[in-house]
Amino acid sequence: MAPIQPPLYPLSILSSHLVGLSFGSSYVVSLYLVKNARLRFSSEKTDARHSNVLPGSRDDPAVIRARLTAATFATLLNCGIVYVLIARSTAPSFDSFASTLAILGVRWPDRILSCLQTPLLFLGPLYGSYLAGTLPGQSNYSFNRDFLGLFSNWQGFRNYVWGPLTEEIVFRACVLSVYAMGGASRWRMIAFAPLIFGLAHVHHAWDTYNRLGRTQDALKRAALSTIFQTLYTTLFGAHTSYLFLRTSSLIPPLTAHVFCNIMGIPQLQSETRRFPEKKTTIIAVYVIGIALFAYTLVPWTESPTSLYWRAPEAFWRAVVGTS
Repeated sequence: MAPIQPPLYPLSILSSHLVGLSFGSSYVVSLYLVKNARLRFSSEKTDARHSNVLPGSRDDPAVIRARLTAATFATLLNCGIVYVLIARSTAPSFDSFASTLAILGVRWPDRILSCLQTPLLFLGPLYGSYLAGTLPGQSNYSFNRDFLGLFSNWQGFRNYVWGPLTEEIVFRACVLSVYAMGGASRWRMIAFAPLIFGLAHVHHAWDTYNRLGRTQDALKRAALSTIFQTLYTTLFGAHTSYLFLRTSSLIPPLTAHVFCNIMGIPQLQSETRRFPEKKTTIIAVYVIGIALFAYTLVPWTESPTSLYWRAPEAFWRAVVGTS
């Protein structure tokens, strides 16, 4: 009688869904478990000479510090769970810690072009900034205001440093790793993982509803903004998931996340109104940027050493060191 072979994958697809959802949920729930991280809503106004942020609001430095601390602990917890899953599934002679680092994308990408691919999508907005003279080196650009001012406060640190880093670790590295442990194909991972990322932003509706006065109109506006944000973040999550799977590195999705947070939502209508004489050129540059983004999506992200961009069997055999 032939010996029973152990399963190739340590998780089922259902387990991958549940663990992935628990990762996303733990990240969001951590923001509300800590007392100082919870938002407080009040009609009280602060002295504009000292602060334009209400105490207890989302942009209150004390709230930001508490939330970043909570998110950090949630991120470390989720990475620890990935390590435990790896350690329980690999042979005793295999380096579980090194496998965890590899599976979480802690490495430089094979090609630096993979970090430059996302900005092509923002070629139109960058051209709008050029027309406004706000790009580095132009007349309306200030290093102190537009760079140091962006990163030297708690809001900037949250939006452009620690927030993107912890989110990419949890919603890309951790979530995609458990889908890989369940044997999900790369296209299923690109489809499922971003949904967790998008749903993780639904809680912002509560903040919006309260800030706008808890009226019926506030409820409608909160619902609409949340639907848009969920769709936008889901699409963005699909792109960064693709970058992570293609490169097996956190660096490309992280740089894309930071860049997109800095650029914000493209404002085509606003730019054409501001520069009506350049309307046709602005639209053309937007279209060219989208075309270049699509054209370079595969060649610029090519990574021969990617653990993920293979058949699922080859991926898991590489991680556990089996033949």
